[in-house]
Amino acid sequence: MEITVTTRHIRIAPRKLRLVSDLIRGEMVSSAMNTLKFTTKRGAKIMYKTLMSAVANASNKGTMDVESLYVKKVSVDEGSTMKRHMPRAQGRATIIRKRMSHINIVLDEK
Repeated sequence: MEITVTTRHIRIAPRKLRLVSDLIRGEMVSSAMNTLKFTTKRGAKIMYKTLMSAVANASNKGTMDVESLYVKKVSVDEGSTMKRHMPRAQGRATIIRKRMSHINIVLDEK
């Protein structure tokens, strides 16, 4: 039985979050939490909170042993994009894209 958790509309670019998600894919949950706790990337804190939510969901269901959980799948998808303008020379403007992300984590038992 799998546990799936989704965190949506995170104000960090997906490219930056994918660097963190690659660190924990396929790891045991305890090892993944240690990795995220000591990673200095900004997305690690958000990923850690999402992983803790998945573990809490698994323990509340009661059918899974929390010690034997591993990260089966992690995906970071692109969310909506906020568009802002920055003034440029000669009356022009440049679009600034502030990207958002969606995190999907799937846990399973070994």
